[in-house]
Amino acid sequence: MTITLTMKEEWQLWAEAKDNSPQKPKRESFEIIREVPRQLGKGYVRDIEVHPELLLSISDYEFHDDVVTQITEWDHPLQFCILLSGRTIDEYGGQLGEGYTCISGSGVQRKMLLKYLTSQRLGIDIEMSPDLLATFFPDEEGEIPQQLRLLAKGNDWQTLLYPKATTAIGGIAQQIINCPFQGMTKRMYLQGKVLELIALQLAPILAAQDGLQPSPRLKADTIARIHLAREILLTNLENPPSLLELTQIVGVSDRTLRRGFRELFGTTVFRYLTEKRMEWAEQLLRQGNITIAEVAHRVGYSHQGRFAETFKRKFMITPSECLSGKKSVSEL
Repeated sequence: MTITLTMKEEWQLWAEAKDNSPQKPKRESFEIIREVPRQLGKGYVRDIEVHPELLLSISDYEFHDDVVTQITEWDHPLQFCILLSGRTIDEYGGQLGEGYTCISGSGVQRKMLLKYLTSQRLGIDIEMSPDLLATFFPDEEGEIPQQLRLLAKGNDWQTLLYPKATTAIGGIAQQIINCPFQGMTKRMYLQGKVLELIALQLAPILAAQDGLQPSPRLKADTIARIHLAREILLTNLENPPSLLELTQIVGVSDRTLRRGFRELFGTTVFRYLTEKRMEWAEQLLRQGNITIAEVAHRVGYSHQGRFAETFKRKFMITPSECLSGKKSVSEL
């Protein structure tokens, strides 16, 4: 069973749960424990203010059913997320958990469906003002460094990234969850660990921008434009712009976009688009209550036969087999 909520409805459930739950003594003056709404599941979220403009949330809960939230456009803070167990997916193929972390830049978040899959959810969420980037990592003029400006978009569309999880990231997340200290020492410890975790998530992005990869160096501004091109593709899987249109939108040449995509993401623009379309198609088929023709159309294929060929090449099973519940080779 899947429960579908608007963002407002979900926030209201959490607010009601806070009002109705029995008051527990605070563990720290800078810490609040929120119980999960009973209508959704069981467990808690622990909010810790490690800095006046930096909130750390530790989640340990499980939903009774899959929950789909209808996200509306809103002014999103800068957010870093890690899941040690559990998985969240968006309708465009983005995934948090099971090998991937998430960086949600500040700015205007696009409308999307966000699905929380039924499973034990253990992880951390870091929310901060983008101005802290200039406080913690200032450039020579005390401003946000050029390499990090893609995370502070203001009134523009936010940057949404899904860096791969690493053993180091998982280890720091565990240390944060199992913090052995109390009082002011705890707050100082967590602030240091939060900055360390942010650094680890940003490392591959900064490495690419600093030219540490063997391929030719790209300017920081070009890096940001190519990341924007990827975001545009992810939010328009059904009807993406042509390569020429994409270069005009983000303001780079065809050659730069092709080279930069391969350098940053290890694949071509076309292969990346195809990969994300097929991942989205598999999710739709696994959910059921949809025809293969509808799925093909949703992910941007007007020719069902071509869609089926591409899907089978990716997962080694046909769309109809996937719809009937057969596992792909990667799941066996």
